[in-house]
Amino acid sequence: MQKESEQKIDLKLGKFGSSMATKPSIDLIHKIMDDTGTSSFERLSKQDPSCWFGEWGVCCRICYMGPCRITSARFNRGASRGVCGATADTIVARNLLRETVGGTASHAEHAFEIAETLKLVATDKIKGYEIKDKTKLLSVATNLGIEVEGKTDKQIANEIADVTIADFSKADHEPMVWVKGYAPSSSYLHWKNLNIIPSNSWSFIMNALHRTSMGNDAEVSNILLADLRMGILDGYSGLTPSTELSDILFGTPEVVNSTANIGVLKEDYVNLAIHGHNPLVAEKVVEWAERLDDEAKKLGAKGINLVGVCCSGNEVLMRHGVPMAANEMQAELAIATGALDAMVVDFQCIWPVLGEVASCYHTKLITTIPYVKIPGALHIEYSPERADEVAEQIVREALKAYVKRDPSRVLLSKQVEPVVGGFSVEAITKLLAKVNSEDPLKPLIDKIVKGDIYGVVGIVGCPNPKLRRELYTERLIRELFKNNILVLVTGCIAHISAQEGFMNPARIDEFEMGDGLRETLKELGGVAGMSSLPPTLHMGSCVDNSRIGVLVKNISEKLNVDVSALPVVASAPELIAEKAVAIGTWALSLGLPLHTAPELHIEGGKQVKEILSESLKGLTGAETFSEMDPEKAAKEMVEIIKEKRKALGLPI
Repeated sequence: MQKESEQKIDLKLGKFGSSMATKPSIDLIHKIMDDTGTSSFERLSKQDPSCWFGEWGVCCRICYMGPCRITSARFNRGASRGVCGATADTIVARNLLRETVGGTASHAEHAFEIAETLKLVATDKIKGYEIKDKTKLLSVATNLGIEVEGKTDKQIANEIADVTIADFSKADHEPMVWVKGYAPSSSYLHWKNLNIIPSNSWSFIMNALHRTSMGNDAEVSNILLADLRMGILDGYSGLTPSTELSDILFGTPEVVNSTANIGVLKEDYVNLAIHGHNPLVAEKVVEWAERLDDEAKKLGAKGINLVGVCCSGNEVLMRHGVPMAANEMQAELAIATGALDAMVVDFQCIWPVLGEVASCYHTKLITTIPYVKIPGALHIEYSPERADEVAEQIVREALKAYVKRDPSRVLLSKQVEPVVGGFSVEAITKLLAKVNSEDPLKPLIDKIVKGDIYGVVGIVGCPNPKLRRELYTERLIRELFKNNILVLVTGCIAHISAQEGFMNPARIDEFEMGDGLRETLKELGGVAGMSSLPPTLHMGSCVDNSRIGVLVKNISEKLNVDVSALPVVASAPELIAEKAVAIGTWALSLGLPLHTAPELHIEGGKQVKEILSESLKGLTGAETFSEMDPEKAAKEMVEIIKEKRKALGLPI
């Protein structure tokens, strides 16, 4: 079976496939095929040929007169309308809005659960969590317009929680408090002119699903305005509250040293992986892994080795230095090492196949959220009231699994990459304050003005098996380096960056890089007591894209220029999830150009494409573009940044 699987997998790795040996090893990909008969590449191969109706966005399944598929969009013949008369553009616009709703709902529920927990902490309804960052508490209160004088920390936290929870349902038709408190002033003005500022979350999520159901909104521009509103909701009912409230409860990240790659799993330790997005679960597991470390030693292990997967991994890296084991696509490969004793998951990006893969090994897969259950997994239901009880049980399940590990089935990589992460806005500001304490943003702005930093690209999202074969993200980032572009990374893209060495300051001279960028990173790194800053700055999990939003807001308002005028671009280079669509839509609402690969499901809507790539420039200043060649994509970003620099009168 080994030779058969080698032939099958090698055919799917593409011309850059040999590089996959380091992320993780091809041997591990072969092992999962031999042990389970499945892998992401194998499953992808069985989807060929892909459905172009879906890719182009011209398949409508909203009612049962269809499904309707618009063939004329591609062949200029056949069906040009659905049974109800909906055109290709109407179908494409509706589908896009529904994708954005899916992503926004995911982030909004995340934020709502954090807010509920903050409320319980503030009112002494639960134990086990506390307010860890009082500075952030006061900062958030100030941004939300909450008076703090003469109040205790818990009283302030209670008001923050109340305001946040009220933003989900208030019916006064006034702008959401989080939007008013955190949106860049220039973007806010554009939204006001377009009449798309939301007053709450829930009614507009309901409205988006209602208006896109059969027999409702068919005006493409009207649907796309609703899509922009949904992007605003993603930013300010989902991403920003999730991050800011998590910082209050768990601490605002500071620069931290750690390691990355599947090699962080250790043969002589109990290995426990945290996977998903919810810091409420992850933080308690970190705590209990430390408490029960001696229990592992009694079993003959050297201790408990906690590792991170996906965005929960990013969260615990940022706050505790927990090693980054794997991105979302590699989670099943971490299990296939045979050395992972347990993987605890919460919500989002949890592939259903993990239960099947874990059943082939001794690994205990543990689900924790009532609306995220997986066949074959052990379910230990989390609630804030039972946080300690649940976390202890999770860690003890890992201990029990360890004694069942079969050493003959273990295949571990020795490759481990040092990383430096934890670049919250506060950490960046603290670093820059060492250069200019009175005006911390000035050193960064000066570098941009001079051209040492030609521009900034925020790269977000997940690894897509379609593009992993070409190492799309790594090649994109390398090309940006050459052009003095400062790269900010979040989410599973951060895992890719870490594994490639882009978060290792010691490797800065290995990469082809513009002199201005290299000298800037070394200069600022020296100020921070390091040889250099890492080539890419890790700003956290996918909800932590809000940190990029706050940084953009601060620079925009300091310079008194529109967000759309800044030499900043957003990119989702291996787009897979509705969440990434929502994040990208938020970027568009802010005024930032958005690159995606693959393209959004809009190819079949000529009018939709024209609005998003051209007309939007006159509304928020943003535009979308897609490019499947990473080097060409980077060059297009540089050209966009060049035009922005020219308009600002900066050296080009």
